[in-house]
Amino acid sequence: MYFAALLARTEDGWEASDTELDDVETLSDLTDLARDASVDEDTVLVLIEQEDAWFGVVRVDGEEDPRIYVSDAAAAARSSYGEILLTDELLGRDPDAEDDLDALDLDGTEDGEPEDDESEDEDEPVEAADSVPSGPIGDTEILSDLGVDEKELLALDGGDALGEIADVLGASEVLETVR
Repeated sequence: MYFAALLARTEDGWEASDTELDDVETLSDLTDLARDASVDEDTVLVLIEQEDAWFGVVRVDGEEDPRIYVSDAAAAARSSYGEILLTDELLGRDPDAEDDLDALDLDGTEDGEPEDDESEDEDEPVEAADSVPSGPIGDTEILSDLGVDEKELLALDGGDALGEIADVLGASEVLETVR
């Protein structure tokens, strides 16, 4: 089960709104959604969690590029909402790299024919070019100016991480209203 909310900073504190991510397909869509919730182009946090598996924070400050933190990239990669956050840039991938299908070496064995020559590197593990690291990924300083430093952010687990973040921000009551 997923939970997603927007926290928009105002001069009176934080405003929370429940958000549906069904129409969000890209990070750009998510960023636009956050900017629409912004008051005077102030900070908006998009908080996403999949119960006890992972959580993510996307920070949008005015027209600046979004900043992203994901608590467990491997777990998020198995989630449709997590895939939105795991951009090529965040994962350190080259978006212009050749497509996986173009890289396949089709030597006739796809029809069930055995390979004639034994490959010497058969026992070596093959690393996928697009493997996703296990554990936290992204901007660990994303909330440091708001009171959650890198060490505290990395110590949060999937339990009630978003509640703990909201508590430090002074937004726990408004977040609970949309839960």
